[in-house]
Amino acid sequence: MIRISKKATLLLGAALLTVSATGCKVTQTQDGKMPDVEVSAKGGQLPKYDVDTAKVEVGTEKREVEVPKVDVSTEKRDVKVPTVEVKPPQ
Repeated sequence: MIRISKKATLLLGAALLTVSATGCKVTQTQDGKMPDVEVSAKGGQLPKYDVDTAKVEVGTEKREVEVPKVDVSTEKRDVKVPTVEVKPPQ
């Protein structure tokens, strides 16, 4: 089973975001133009509603529950992590 650290996951996510933001070169070749439109309309009326919603109360209470005790000791290992190299177009 391959385990990827949070740092490696964040690094990969940032690299993919960078590729999507800089992965192509866009050059405008023609100006755009909005279409000519004529609109004729009379005033309208939105429907009216009477809405009764549920009442929600949020709070806390103290309870004793069993929780697992976790050992969080660490050790260093050499592992292969993903790398990304981005070369934007010239």
